[in-house]
Amino acid sequence: MSHDSSAIPARGKQIEQLISIFGDPVDVTMPALFVYGHSSCGKTIVLNHVLEKLKVPHVVVNCTECYTNSVLFSAILQGLSGDNDLGSWKCDNLNDLGRNLRKVYESQSWNETVYIVFDKAERLRDREVNLLPALINLQELTSLNFCVILVSELPWEKFYNGVGIRQPFIVFFPDYTKSELGEILCHCRPDGVDREFYQHYISIVLAVFSLACRDLRELKHLSELNFSTYCAPVKAGKFDEGDKHKLWKHVEPHLKEALQQLYLRKVSSEEWMKLHDITESGDATVLKPVKNSDTIELPFYSKFLLIAAYIASYNPASTDKRFFVKNAGRMKKTARSMKKDERKNSHLRGPHAFPLDRMMAIFYSIVDSRVPPTANIFSQISTLVTLHLLAKIGHEDEIDCPRYKCTVSLDFISAVAKTMNFDIVRYLFDFV
Repeated sequence: MSHDSSAIPARGKQIEQLISIFGDPVDVTMPALFVYGHSSCGKTIVLNHVLEKLKVPHVVVNCTECYTNSVLFSAILQGLSGDNDLGSWKCDNLNDLGRNLRKVYESQSWNETVYIVFDKAERLRDREVNLLPALINLQELTSLNFCVILVSELPWEKFYNGVGIRQPFIVFFPDYTKSELGEILCHCRPDGVDREFYQHYISIVLAVFSLACRDLRELKHLSELNFSTYCAPVKAGKFDEGDKHKLWKHVEPHLKEALQQLYLRKVSSEEWMKLHDITESGDATVLKPVKNSDTIELPFYSKFLLIAAYIASYNPASTDKRFFVKNAGRMKKTARSMKKDERKNSHLRGPHAFPLDRMMAIFYSIVDSRVPPTANIFSQISTLVTLHLLAKIGHEDEIDCPRYKCTVSLDFISAVAKTMNFDIVRYLFDFV
């Protein structure tokens, strides 16, 4: 089957590979396929595109939304049968699933491969240990032409659970390169916008954000958010579309400001426009943000964890005793040491990685109440990583002593600390 590579830019190779694997619709295909890659690399959209082009029966279920096995099984049966009444497909276990799948298969008189796609398949690791092996062997258990496709951001090695499990055929989706990101973002340009004009704008966006962010969704959001600022002087007649250098100088400060809010999604496009007074002459003047605009809502202990992470990122480990141990003595700086510190100013050099146990030691020192080291506390650390307020450094399998880095700015952490009545500047070595 031929395909239109322009429909999904930069994923022609993966489309051809999947079409080759699926083969002719009436052929018996492999029982299980594992598709993995980082978030926003086109896994689900490519699968949907190929399955729609092949016109084969299929269903896509989201394992995050289907939070129990019963809901998961019912969603599969509902999607394949076309029955909108979810209650008519009550299915509590794998035996019921196999029996009902046979009923659906026979009632539809299918003679081609039926594909069942599990998006966010990493969620299945937390279910019963026999669920994944059963799904991978679904073709054998039902004696029908089913192909199970697992879509995940994690590699297959993370799915081993101590139970014998057949390894599916693995398809890897690599991260987009910088040029591929530019191609995709240009493909998503607004209607009526000249491609060359938008391509130059995207090159500026990637120049500012590509080192800090390769997430396609976030880059698309940021490009849409700031495009009106880029266009303002052109619409006002101040610049021509060909004045690339002037447009670069005009929009670059606003993109660098947006870099400080990366991933937070605190403002919509309309609110962003209100924060930037775009005049009729095309000049965009940054207004003073509203009160508390530099903070986001976090749980009580998450705020102290973030404060502890910031201190650990910007203070030398050798200073922890002086800041957090009673009677450790006053910290004195001689003229010589101050001159030496100027060359080592952490806020000029950027955050440093720190081990988890150091952050937790600081956390227990600054929080007023006695906090037991429960799973809830450690889950809040994972949430901070998900929000991109912390970054995990190193490999995923380093579970003994994971290392992190705090990614927020001084203004941001000062605003968070202020809500907790905590004077963070007193605990930063650069300001002693």
